[in-house]
Amino acid sequence: MNKITNENILFLTGKLAQKRLERILNEMSPTEFTFEIRNIGVSVAALMTAQMIARRISDLDNVDRLIVPGLCRGDLSKLSDEIGVPCIRGTIDMKDLPAFFGRDCKPVDLSKHDVVIFAEIVDAPMISVDEILTRAESLRLDGADIIDIGCLPDTPFPHLEDTVKELQQAGFKVSVDSLNEDELLRGGKAGADFLLSLKESSLWIADEVSSTPILIPEKHTDMKSLYSVIETFMKKNRPFYADPILDPIHFGFTKSIIRYHELRQEYPDINIMMGVGNLTELTEADTTGINAILFGLISEMHLDAILATQVSAHCRSTVREADIARRIFYSARQDTAIPKGIDSSLLGMHERRPFQYNTDEIQEFYEEIKDPSYRIQVSENGIHVYNRDGIFIDTNPFELFSKLELLQDDAPHAFYIGVELGRAQIAWQLGKNYMQDEELDWGVCSRKRTDEQRKEDLKATHNMRELRKKTNEYKDEGSTLKASRNRKRKK
Repeated sequence: MNKITNENILFLTGKLAQKRLERILNEMSPTEFTFEIRNIGVSVAALMTAQMIARRISDLDNVDRLIVPGLCRGDLSKLSDEIGVPCIRGTIDMKDLPAFFGRDCKPVDLSKHDVVIFAEIVDAPMISVDEILTRAESLRLDGADIIDIGCLPDTPFPHLEDTVKELQQAGFKVSVDSLNEDELLRGGKAGADFLLSLKESSLWIADEVSSTPILIPEKHTDMKSLYSVIETFMKKNRPFYADPILDPIHFGFTKSIIRYHELRQEYPDINIMMGVGNLTELTEADTTGINAILFGLISEMHLDAILATQVSAHCRSTVREADIARRIFYSARQDTAIPKGIDSSLLGMHERRPFQYNTDEIQEFYEEIKDPSYRIQVSENGIHVYNRDGIFIDTNPFELFSKLELLQDDAPHAFYIGVELGRAQIAWQLGKNYMQDEELDWGVCSRKRTDEQRKEDLKATHNMRELRKKTNEYKDEGSTLKASRNRKRKK
């Protein structure tokens, strides 16, 4: 805690972080100090150095202390002597600044967003209404706002109308997605809230139904035809979304992004949708990163909706990813900040700071241990396992396991340590945080366990600890008895 009273503090920052820093400090009000914020002419605060500060800072007559970003490089003690004001590093993550001053950290507000998620059930004609309802509920829990009923070419869909009605009765907003005009008309007459998609040749359907259409070009990349139908709907004063179509990489991806940008420039106030499946489904890469980049584009262009699909196995969490991404990027944009240090849910594979302790610090922990229970920690150098009898470091759990003598005749304890070593190895390999007795955090990529499941986990862990405790007590008693016998023999 850095409780500072009756002082005027100067906070140095960069252009990208200035607005967010102002908000955080204002939210801490009333403070025990007055403050001033200065941008010293860098975009990213982390690029600031002590030498740069010395060259650029002046007018410090009323400043009692200067706080620089946590990643600022250089000798701050030398800087303090040079400018005549005490300089200290603040926090690496700006969101931790309240705790730096002994305050409770206010969580980032991720309740707001401005992007609607359409989530498609792509094989709806092939499954029952009940199965569609089940999938729809799962998608809603993942963050979907509208359930998109995907029709298939040359595939009968006799239960289309029943699907629309049953979903709406269950409280869902529904869109019907088809290239077939008859199916679009049927969906609209059944009461679908949205139709994907209408173009110049099928625009007549909009006169037959009240559904809100998503408008697309008559032919792929034909923006003139898209502009034409947009103008038609604007004259009718009817709601719509426009979608110039996102193309896969190497099949027009860059040009399609340009089309979205030009559409937004041409029509600043219309609703625009982006179907993200052509990138997430057709790129063999983790979708968390793909969605992060896409939502950066979506946020900058102020697009209003996405259509997400979860067909490929590697895309099974794209709706959840889209839900958290739209909230993270909205929050960052509101603060005119980079999307960093807000929420780590999109960091499924790695961590910003994976290793909490280095080898020397873990060695200090080991030297304080007086009992036989094994502790496991991870540093950049590998997996550390220790108890009162010794400490071992390796990157291979098999090598470590063979050195842990207390496990040789203790199957439950061996099972427990085996599970933990497996987790620790994964954490070391990927650069993830590891904490003994806790599952690895995969961010939004894994479904969060329910309260009941967590209770069962805690119960199992408690039972395991009790068993370990009894086992260790038994071994301690055995060791004492063995030592006593040895002493008698020597006598």
